[in-house]
Order: sequence, then C-alpha cells, then structure tokens
Amino acid sequence: MVAWVALLWLLEVADMASGHALDHFGVVPRTASELVDVVPSSFVHFGFAHVAANSVPLLVLGFLAALGGLRRFAAVCALIIVCDGLGVWLIAPAHTNTAGASGLVFGLFGFLLCSGFVERRPMGVVVAVLVGAVWGGSILAGIAPGQTGVSWQGHLIGLLAGVASAFLFRRGPDRRGVLTV
Repeated sequence: MVAWVALLWLLEVADMASGHALDHFGVVPRTASELVDVVPSSFVHFGFAHVAANSVPLLVLGFLAALGGLRRFAAVCALIIVCDGLGVWLIAPAHTNTAGASGLVFGLFGFLLCSGFVERRPMGVVVAVLVGAVWGGSILAGIAPGQTGVSWQGHLIGLLAGVASAFLFRRGPDRRGVLTV
C-alpha cells in the first residue's frame, strides 16, 4: 500500500510538472472515447490536496483489505476500480471530469464493512465495527449529493462495488472464495 500511495504522489508530481497533462485521464461521462480512462482515472488526482485526502484512508483500508490475501485484494480492487469508473461514466453530470482514488477508498470501506459479516468471521466483524466507527461519518458525508467539486456518484458507486465485492469474493471455512482468485 505504501508503494501504491507513493505511485499516486509521483503521478501528481508528474501531473503538476507537466502543467496538468495527466488530468485528461479522468472520466468524462457518456463520451465513448473516455471508456479507456475508466481505470487510469483512479490513479490521477487534481492537485496535492486531492491526493493527500485519499492517501491515509487508502493506506489503512488497503492494508486491512490486503490482510485477506494479495490475490483476493487485487481482485477486489480491480472490480471496485472498473465498476466505479464505468458507473461514473454512466451517471456523473455531463461535461465533468472525474478522477481520483476516492472511489476505491469508498469501495474498500464497503468491502471491509461487509466482508466480516458475510463470511461470519469474528475478527472481520471487529474490523468492520472499527472501520465503521472511524470512517463511517465521513463516508456518509461523501455520498451526499450537492458538494461542489466532489463526485458523490463516484463515492456511492465505489461503496456499492465494495459491498458487492464482499459477496463475490467471500470466503467460507472450507473454501477460498466464491470466485476463485
């Protein structure tokens, strides 16, 4: 997770040094040519404050999610990133450009909040309660419509994709996962 967050910071440094040349990798809704930016949009940010706001939650939530296995973690992140990007492409307001790791942050929150309960694992439930207590308020605020410059659509879709990931990639006592990863 440290390497992932370091990559986000390096990309933002490159973006600033290039006069924001990477900002075009954000998703502009319902423009067919923008579908190629569904994945890259999760790695591009609009300034250092933007990447800073995503860094700590991504480090913590990503670390906790990765404790369940790196292959599973990679599959969960891939599903969240793709669903979030496609969802933003479908429902975000016209003529906007959406980028950033917050969809993944919200997705990892949803995954961690649900996976312990879905799998009926006591430690997972404890993690869910702690994650909910620490980030629940800001997550709820982040999906509220009407915040200027904030993609509540991306946050909501990321959250829902994370919840779906908890079900799709659940592990039981005698199986590795519903979808083998």
